[in-house]
Amino acid sequence: MRFSLAAILVFLACSSPAPKETPQNPAVKEAPPESYQKNVDDNAKKLLEEGRKVFRSDTFGSEAFWGDKLRLHEVLAGEKHGGTGPGVTPKAALALGLRVDFGAIPSSLGDVIKAHTLSFDDPENTIALLKHDAVVGVKAFFEGDKMTSIGITCALCHSTTDDNFGKGIGRRLDGWPNRDLDVGKVASLAPNLKPVADLLKVDVDTVKKVLLSWGPGKYDAELLNDGKAFRPDGKTSATLLPAAFGLAGVNLHTYNGWGTVTYWNAYVANTQMHGTGTFFDPRLDDAAKFPVAARAKNGHLRPALADDKITGKLAALHFYQLALPAPTPPKDSYDQNAAKRGSQIFDSKARCATCHVPPLFTEPGWNMHTGEEIGIDDFQAKRSPDERYRTTPLGGLFVRAKGGFYHDGRFATLDDVVAHYDRHFKLGLTQPEKADLVEYLKSL
Repeated sequence: MRFSLAAILVFLACSSPAPKETPQNPAVKEAPPESYQKNVDDNAKKLLEEGRKVFRSDTFGSEAFWGDKLRLHEVLAGEKHGGTGPGVTPKAALALGLRVDFGAIPSSLGDVIKAHTLSFDDPENTIALLKHDAVVGVKAFFEGDKMTSIGITCALCHSTTDDNFGKGIGRRLDGWPNRDLDVGKVASLAPNLKPVADLLKVDVDTVKKVLLSWGPGKYDAELLNDGKAFRPDGKTSATLLPAAFGLAGVNLHTYNGWGTVTYWNAYVANTQMHGTGTFFDPRLDDAAKFPVAARAKNGHLRPALADDKITGKLAALHFYQLALPAPTPPKDSYDQNAAKRGSQIFDSKARCATCHVPPLFTEPGWNMHTGEEIGIDDFQAKRSPDERYRTTPLGGLFVRAKGGFYHDGRFATLDDVVAHYDRHFKLGLTQPEKADLVEYLKSL
């Protein structure tokens, strides 16, 4: 009798004993399938709340620089509260572009503000606002009534208010750049600018000249790297404060790249806010390109782990920033029918979507271009390691209209931006097409 190979294999398979089940440890119970997802959800909530607190309230130890070294708190406090001079009134603080978080004000003081009976010419009321942590991005430290130091937070430059209770007073708008804030003028008030002068190897008068050249809504985040305070045309090297919203899915942060969102958080917290933390970037060792940073060893900041006030907060800060959506413009701020037509032009004839890819409105990946590619000078690009400009996401453009467009505000209006690209790329847009494209940009 002959059997086929297939029949033999079937016979062997049927006659083989069943495999023994591996005994399981009775003490180990299989986790319910939803438990890890719950951990994910809980972690997301935790990071969101922690990140919001870090963004709004954490100084990262920057009071050691702004207070202890520069002694900026002395000007705010005035003689009566341990400082010098008359102090700063709420009116003067608001004129500098500082913002007041109405939600942080106790109801009794809030009622006075709403009734318009609070004196904005009395420095005592500035002290009261600082004691309640109501001045956005500024944290004062007190011993009794004496102000002993002052630090800053991310919200100083990257939050504003909705002005619901008056100019500069309202509910927080995190991620919105404060284009009214005159950072340079605020810093110039510090009684001791010698630490900055020593870093730059210039005199204090030069430091003040540089700070006062910035103007409202601008800051130079690269001055303490390369020492280039002015462009070749004599204008300030400071750039417009960028938006911190609408960054989810976006690779590089800031106008000329440098690094990711979390890189820039670490860079700013350590080298600009002057907090105490760890920061590593050997690119800053290039003494020809970054003479100031190379001397100060800014790319090799490493305090004792117990003294690091930044690193452990970067994850939550990153998460919160990525949770900040680009705000939606009011419906009555643009022509909706024209915007629909403009959308088609954006995607086709104007070729905007080549770089500003919807819905991110920047390129996925390495979203960088030379100045020549986009038809402008490369001064600001050359100040960064990659020597290029980032394709800026377009969400919430209406928020950034104040101060102009591009890194330095060189284009006063969106019409100017569209006209520039029409010339540079020889698009041949008609005037109605340009107008429709502008309305679409307003709608983003």
